[in-house]
Amino acid sequence: MIGGRVRVSIYGQIRENLYSGYATNDQLNNESCYLISKREQHNLVRGVIIAVVNLKNMGEKLIVAPEHEYFYEPEIMEILSKLKSIEIESISCLYEKSCGAIILYKERENRYKVLLVRNNNGKNYSFPKGHIEKGENEKETAIREIKEETGLDVRIVDNFREVSDYTPYGKIKKRVVFFMAQAFTDKVDIQREELDSFKWVDLNVVDRICTYDNDLRVINHARKNLHKLK
Repeated sequence: MIGGRVRVSIYGQIRENLYSGYATNDQLNNESCYLISKREQHNLVRGVIIAVVNLKNMGEKLIVAPEHEYFYEPEIMEILSKLKSIEIESISCLYEKSCGAIILYKERENRYKVLLVRNNNGKNYSFPKGHIEKGENEKETAIREIKEETGLDVRIVDNFREVSDYTPYGKIKKRVVFFMAQAFTDKVDIQREELDSFKWVDLNVVDRICTYDNDLRVINHARKNLHKLK
């Protein structure tokens, strides 16, 4: 159901950015839904099911957005939270967004180490990251996640932002935004509930461990921007 394309007949506008309507496709026939949009909408809209919410005492409700409009869980929850008549028990979303950073520590003149972490039950090392939360911007999410996962206070480097989009399973579409961050100590205290282990690796050889194309692209971009570190 999530990711399915539908035609939405708008019943009415509930408030800014939010409409009630009925979704139809080959599997659905006038299924009640909410339509979320950043633009004013009228009558019939072609859209995508971006979420399914389970409402207390009401069951499931489809959340649709017009084609080429993207909403992540914090944005959806923020819009729906203004409806006092509903209580959300759970939500499943088509789009997921995480933010993190490639963390560099200057070991000695022109020699940098990169912090790699491995999730519990994970097989590969990558960079610290986590889901964006309500009210946060991307950099705030990266700083918070780094602090929670590693105990490090870092400085986010200006004018460095790499985006990785991928679909790891099913129809869920993930976006990860990576910044470059500078650490002023290599003393790490990992969050054992989330991470299995960590390692500092010389920047010159880190691509022997990180083999994903997205990670390699971030590493190469970081090598070209070392002059931005203090």
